[in-house]
Amino acid sequence: MSDKHQERQQKVKEQVDAKVAAAQIEKGILQVITGNGKGKSTSGFGTVARCVGHGMNAAVVQFIKGMWECGERNLLEKAGVPFAVMKTGFTWETQNRKTDTLAAQETWAVAKEWLKDESIDLVLLDELTYMVSYDYLDLDEVIEALEHRPVMQSVIITGRGAHRRLKDLADTVSEVQNIKHAFESGVKARKGFDF
Repeated sequence: MSDKHQERQQKVKEQVDAKVAAAQIEKGILQVITGNGKGKSTSGFGTVARCVGHGMNAAVVQFIKGMWECGERNLLEKAGVPFAVMKTGFTWETQNRKTDTLAAQETWAVAKEWLKDESIDLVLLDELTYMVSYDYLDLDEVIEALEHRPVMQSVIITGRGAHRRLKDLADTVSEVQNIKHAFESGVKARKGFDF
């Protein structure tokens, strides 16, 4: 039994080693994390924490969620991570397309500057997908900024319903699937877990 296991594991090792040897391109990664499940922003923030933990520079742009308390922001700002926050909150609360569009464009202006800054290793564009879906931001302008960012800068885009062109442009696309969510059963969002 253990000989068969060792043979299988050796084959797996050889396949993985070959893939590692073949992956020689050095460049920043564009990742899109989309889908209807919980954890897209959390995943993005985890990568920001990883980046900062390696002594690298990251910046975070938060669309949609506004100025409500955010545990990740509380922690990462203390670690020197700059945040640009749209500040309007959820669009179903504001119900004002004009002010939401203006706020999105003001926040995007900061993001565009960070997407030109070679000193920033990682930019998290949290909930950007909604800004494109709602036509608050021009998709062509977003794609142009992503395509012309510094070659070693990585970017993570989160949010439901990512536009096909964003997914096509991305190096890595992950879809978070919703199987079950506590909120749907009437469980209140928890500080330190949900925000």
